[in-house]
Amino acid sequence: MTASVLDSWAIIGWLLGEEPARTKVRELLEQASRGNAKVSISLINVGEVFYLIAKRHGAVHAERFLADLAMMPIQSLLPDRKLILGAARLKSRYPISYADAFAAETARNQNANLMTGDPELWQLCQHEPIDLLWLGKKQAP
Repeated sequence: MTASVLDSWAIIGWLLGEEPARTKVRELLEQASRGNAKVSISLINVGEVFYLIAKRHGAVHAERFLADLAMMPIQSLLPDRKLILGAARLKSRYPISYADAFAAETARNQNANLMTGDPELWQLCQHEPIDLLWLGKKQAP
């Protein structure tokens, strides 16, 4: 069974209907619904998606996202001490956001693919043992 971790970029791209994120995330969620894939997201990234939606579209839409997320075959993971410090170590070594560090470290800890289209995470995955499923519109930089 494939295991994947979604970062904020993947969720936002999927919600906005941007290709290829829309299609690839939808396919992954369909596989997870059938029990053929495991999909996770760090609660740090859930928080990031929430505030981005709230800022752009208002609190009602952000709350609807949380309600919809609870119904999806996505496991929201609460980071523990090990994951928090692992993310902090990544952030200290690479020019990535703290939320991106949580996505990457969650993927590593889950032995999962990291689904993103974020160029900063593509760069990180060139130096760290994290499998990447690229969702960007263009080929990875």
